[in-house]
Amino acid sequence: MNTVDLLTSPARASEALAAQAARHLAPEAGKRSWLSLLGWIAVLAVLGGAWHGADMRPLDLLSDSGNMGQFAKDFFPPDFTEWRSYLHEMYVTLSVAVWGTALSLVCAVPCGLMSAHNIAPMWIVQPMRRMMDACRAINEMVFAMLFIVAVGLGPFAGVLALWVHTTGVLAKLFAEAVEAIDPRPAEGVRATGATSLDEIIYGVLPQVLPLWISFALYRFESNVRSAMVVGMVGAGGIGVVLYEAIRSFNYAQTAAVMIMVIVVVTVIDLASAWLRERVT
Repeated sequence: MNTVDLLTSPARASEALAAQAARHLAPEAGKRSWLSLLGWIAVLAVLGGAWHGADMRPLDLLSDSGNMGQFAKDFFPPDFTEWRSYLHEMYVTLSVAVWGTALSLVCAVPCGLMSAHNIAPMWIVQPMRRMMDACRAINEMVFAMLFIVAVGLGPFAGVLALWVHTTGVLAKLFAEAVEAIDPRPAEGVRATGATSLDEIIYGVLPQVLPLWISFALYRFESNVRSAMVVGMVGAGGIGVVLYEAIRSFNYAQTAAVMIMVIVVVTVIDLASAWLRERVT
């Protein structure tokens, strides 16, 4: 089709452009299809390779269903006889989560800023990121057992465990938020001759603060659950009660403790979600 035909026939011009676009898009669509297929094959290969390592035995759920039913009956009715003691231990668990989160926030803010490559030099970013990787790589329970050896049994070991691990988690999240900011406000502050600290305060923090608050609230929710888990290794709180109930096969008491934990965590989750909606 020549230029005159295209100019005198808009319909033909549209058809020609559509055909040309289809010719260009067809190879790209085929390439994406192959990549998608390879991606699914890789996922299935990973799952298949992990099947034996995870000792997957789904048929055992059916063969042992009778025993599981009898086991479930032992949890009812829940025994709330010691509910006052449960409430006190739940207060201890919440206190561990509050202090573990608060201390981690104090450390995660500077560590997160020093882990962001758009505001910190690489010779600071890389060592800081590796340090935060180490904090995240080790589970809170492992940290709790280490701190129990160092400071003894009790909630303080749980606070220290949550502090170290949560610092690594929040620092990574904070750094990623900083790296995703619009650079123009910070550049505008820098153009006025302001210091690097002023650039962070006036050009960076206003953009990331709502997201940081959301991350902190979410992590507090998680730390309430983690505080219960570290309590099971001797770091105080409701986790100790739960561990003793399970170890003594007192499943009615176990059910009561679990119900209390579920109620408290649900209330905290709802309150945290409400607060996150207000700040983001």
